Amino acid sequence: MANRPLAYTLSERKATVGKLAGKTVIQASPTGRKRVDHRTFCEEVARATTFTGAEVEAVLRLASEIAKRHVENGDIVDFGDIGTLRPSFQSKLVEKGKEEFNANVHITKPVVKLSPSKRYFTLTGVSYERTEVSAKKAKKPTPSPGGGGEAPDPGT
Repeated sequence: MANRPLAYTLSERKATVGKLAGKTVIQASPTGRKRVDHRTFCEEVARATTFTGAEVEAVLRLASEIAKRHVENGDIVDFGDIGTLRPSFQSKLVEKGKEEFNANVHITKPVVKLSPSKRYFTLTGVSYERTEVSAKKAKKPTPSPGGGGEAPDPGT
């Protein structure tokens, strides 16, 4: 499969943080992306092996379930060329001396973080293609309260 250029659009916005705070800046945002669904991905892997798409899917599902169990137990899982899976969470701030820290109350949103393998997922051979903003995406998003350091990703 030949590489296609990564499509992007340019948008203007006011910077809210950093040395450009308050100034109008131009920012590139990825666009025109498509999602490769799981079954299509499994079929593509199967074509390169002696397995069927269903067998590839079953192995990937089993590997994911086992990795999830390890991460739920606090382990970091080396997932080979894909990267590393590790547990993470958000923690509320508790003022010292005012309140006792309670993990069940103050630790929230447990998640699995994937750190892609830099060796394998460093993109090379990438080119870029500027595209125009489509009419339905041309509306300016309403700024969220408190601003933010990054523009929303219009490609998702």
